[in-house]
Amino acid sequence: MASVAELRAAVDAALQQVTEGQAAIQAAREKLGEAQQSLAAALDGSANDSVGAAHASLSHADQQLEECMGSTLQAIEQAQTYTANL
Repeated sequence: MASVAELRAAVDAALQQVTEGQAAIQAAREKLGEAQQSLAAALDGSANDSVGAAHASLSHADQQLEECMGSTLQAIEQAQTYTANL
């Protein structure tokens, strides 16, 4: 069985990976925002249903990434609570 110090170190390493994942999520959200702006500029004035669907899909993807970020924050809190109780 691992010692408390080893468990804390392992959890800290996992949390570092989560933090790196959060940075990737944030970068993806920024790229999606840029893509939405580029799409809007390129297709300004278009009433085509596909344009609206593309915007809606990008907005939905951004919302899902935001939810993902929230889930990672909860995971961090739960892991920190666990290690605090060791």
